[in-house]
Amino acid sequence: MKTNSLKLSAVTLSILVALSGCFDGDDGAQGMQGEAGAQGVQGEAGAQGEQGDTGAQGVQGEAGEQGDKGLDGTAGKLTRLATVPTGAEVTGIFLTKEGDLFFNAQHPSDTNVEKDDLNDKTYHTGTVGVLAGVNFNKLPKTLVDSPVPSSEKERQTVMSAYGQYQILGQTGDTYAGKLSSGLGHIYSHQDNQLILENDMPDFNGFIPTGEGKGYLFTNWEMYPGGMSRLALTKDDKGMWSVDDAMMLDFKGVHGTAANCFGSVTPWNTPLTSEEWIVNTSVDSTTSASWNDQSAIDTSILGYMWQLTAPDAPNPYRYGYIAEVQKPTEAEPEVVKHYALGRFEHENATVMPDGKTVYMSQDDTGGVLFKFVADTPEDLSAGILYGAKLKQDVGQNDPATTGFDVEWIELGRGDNATIEAWIADFDGIGTEDYVEGETSYMTLADVAAWDKGDATYPTVENGGGKVTAGAPMDDRVVFLESRQAAKAKGATAEWRKLEGISINTDRAKEAIEGVNTIADEEVTEAFVYIAIADLDKTMIDGEGDIQLSSRVKDCGGVYRAKLEAGYNISRIEPVVMGSTYRSSLDGAARCDVNQLSQPDNVIVMDDGRIIIGEDGFQENNTLWLYEPVKN
Repeated sequence: MKTNSLKLSAVTLSILVALSGCFDGDDGAQGMQGEAGAQGVQGEAGAQGEQGDTGAQGVQGEAGEQGDKGLDGTAGKLTRLATVPTGAEVTGIFLTKEGDLFFNAQHPSDTNVEKDDLNDKTYHTGTVGVLAGVNFNKLPKTLVDSPVPSSEKERQTVMSAYGQYQILGQTGDTYAGKLSSGLGHIYSHQDNQLILENDMPDFNGFIPTGEGKGYLFTNWEMYPGGMSRLALTKDDKGMWSVDDAMMLDFKGVHGTAANCFGSVTPWNTPLTSEEWIVNTSVDSTTSASWNDQSAIDTSILGYMWQLTAPDAPNPYRYGYIAEVQKPTEAEPEVVKHYALGRFEHENATVMPDGKTVYMSQDDTGGVLFKFVADTPEDLSAGILYGAKLKQDVGQNDPATTGFDVEWIELGRGDNATIEAWIADFDGIGTEDYVEGETSYMTLADVAAWDKGDATYPTVENGGGKVTAGAPMDDRVVFLESRQAAKAKGATAEWRKLEGISINTDRAKEAIEGVNTIADEEVTEAFVYIAIADLDKTMIDGEGDIQLSSRVKDCGGVYRAKLEAGYNISRIEPVVMGSTYRSSLDGAARCDVNQLSQPDNVIVMDDGRIIIGEDGFQENNTLWLYEPVKN
């Protein structure tokens, strides 16, 4: 109807327009309007045609894989939190529950002469400190970078994006007589003679005793090594004072060597790692030099002999994890846990179950170890394992290549039994040394143990007290742990495995469902592993690890997802360093804006990680990185 009405109006209008143009004369008067004619009958609507069949719907394509979800849109970004003075490594990163971030400047250049504004001190020796006046547990999600140092003052001091670096101690400090022996100074056991002035502070671990109060334990990494304890108090502006100071007494465990990184156990005791051992077995690549007088006279090995003089040191008494028990008492007690194995320990981290421990070996051809204690919060007895890796098929780029992990049981031990085996090698002196032989265990001993022989080989073990034909035992596992792991098929190909870290609260929530982190539901947690470089046995094209050499000198960080029972079965890369080619000399260099040989790593409550460099840069960096979520 509406369509027809519109057509009629248009016709009527056209007629009227035509008629109006037919007359040239005056218009006559308008006549009366006639009545409208009757409206015609509307015709019937035509029949509607049949509706066609609906076409078949096309097949829906498969949905693409969802990309990794970032944390608040900033995942994958490295932020430069601070830089350390020329010549120094970033060591000892430790973040407290109150948000205090401790770290050290290890062995800075003794030519640094510039003073900073807060401390009015030069960074010419080992320095222990804290970024004061800021809560690192409340950092914003969007961060600013500390600049790459450019002026002499910036290069020779600590620069930071947040807080002010407050020096808590430097090598030799006496704290107005409270520590007469000097911070980091190491003395001989029997005649109390100064052996060395150690400028290599490493691990820090803070044991709180109240709000803004506690003890800071610091490793001193040299041969021999040591550990200090500073009693600290923080004021209402976040600045610290040192109330007391001491160097721990290691005489009861025959001293200590190269105390590198460490951790604090879930039951609040510090663990210190002895990183250094001297090879004692003779093979095609090593020599048994421990009791070789010429080696003692010409190397730092001589310091170890000075430590115990006139008694000869026993090499099997070094290379372990030591626990500081009763850490807040007047005289802390040091216990070496021989059951965790003897190798170049960089770090040991205990899981929230108080039983499972992951340990890194900082050496070429190293092993990733795991220990499971018999009893929670007691590391004196348990089973030692070595990791067997399987590299991803068809991949070799360090940035994308991961590894499946199988754990190979090496043996069960306890401190008392192992200490008795160690004592068999006490009293071996330089007079027992024979060129080309060894006074200690041999690779033949390892091979016999691996084969399951009932007795030790018929070949004499030099001056050692493991005699030919003696009943076989498991001392190989705990005194020559790398060789034992390698013999059993564990992967002995890592290069400079460094710090191992978890966030205890995140791990406990993810595995046990115990929620201790406010405002976040944690459904997965990771063990993070720093590795200083990916060189030598990792890129030689042989064995279980066969990576490309693209970032070999710069290293990176791996992680392993925690599973039921705090097990890990998969290791994957998180962030790798990056190289560029120098236009000056053609040598490969690590990019100053990327990682350069990460040494230690810690995990924050919000899942971000803080990484300390031991790299090639003039000023090594303290980085913050936000990993990508799964």
